[in-house]
Amino acid sequence: MIQADYATQAPQPPLVTCRAVGKTWDTDGAPFVALRDIDLDIARREFVVFLGPSGCGKSTLLYLLAGLEQLTQGQIVCGGAPVTRPGTDRGLVFQETSLFPWLTVGENVTFGLKMQHMPKDARRRVAEEILERVGLSEAIDKRPDQLSGGMRQRVAVGRALALKPEILLLDEPFGALDVQTRAKMQEFLTQVWQRSNVSMVFVTHDIDEAVSLADRIVVFTSRPGRIKSIIPVDLPRPRDSRSPGFHAMTDHLTDLLRDEVDRAFAEQERVR
Repeated sequence: MIQADYATQAPQPPLVTCRAVGKTWDTDGAPFVALRDIDLDIARREFVVFLGPSGCGKSTLLYLLAGLEQLTQGQIVCGGAPVTRPGTDRGLVFQETSLFPWLTVGENVTFGLKMQHMPKDARRRVAEEILERVGLSEAIDKRPDQLSGGMRQRVAVGRALALKPEILLLDEPFGALDVQTRAKMQEFLTQVWQRSNVSMVFVTHDIDEAVSLADRIVVFTSRPGRIKSIIPVDLPRPRDSRSPGFHAMTDHLTDLLRDEVDRAFAEQERVR
């Protein structure tokens, strides 16, 4: 009977599907092909990391998912609807926090809600709830310049979460942080993800960071970016970077990326 009940459960469709996605920019010379033939599904509440050498198109794909760039080929669907422009179902966090320095932390977190004409008292309640989730309750009335780099990134994540997106897209958000702060921010982001219902897509070129965060790692080739491999990460959370399993995974990814990094470097030298 248990097996029969289990068999009747329909599989949940993916939150995001990418089919034959490509991106080419027209330039004064030859067309610049950034991405080609990307096929990818992202499940609900999944943590996916895009990993690849510089210039491989991983951030371009993130901006296509966000609706900030337009497709040249293929289709992206999120929540059953084609992605053609930005939407509140997709939150975006950049490497630079882009907080408004003249607004308080709480006002920054709820800026999008203000644009939706939510009343001030309701926005304050949302800010209090979100800042508690990201561990910054006491900073609600401070200005961004009173916070550390890691704290500002937590505010940026909170601002994206305030609009209740289905998926959070993060473009190397910890790249400018020192090693210790970066590790703490990885722990923070994992906790936020585990407590929420959002999927996350995280762009990085750091192998250790990818293994620390991901359910699956999408490895990109050098330009034009294609998916070389999709690696599931079955290590238990929280992840110990000193464990044999962690080292085995980073060694495997290093081997996968070695040729792609060499090709990307050679391409950059030719451009120079």
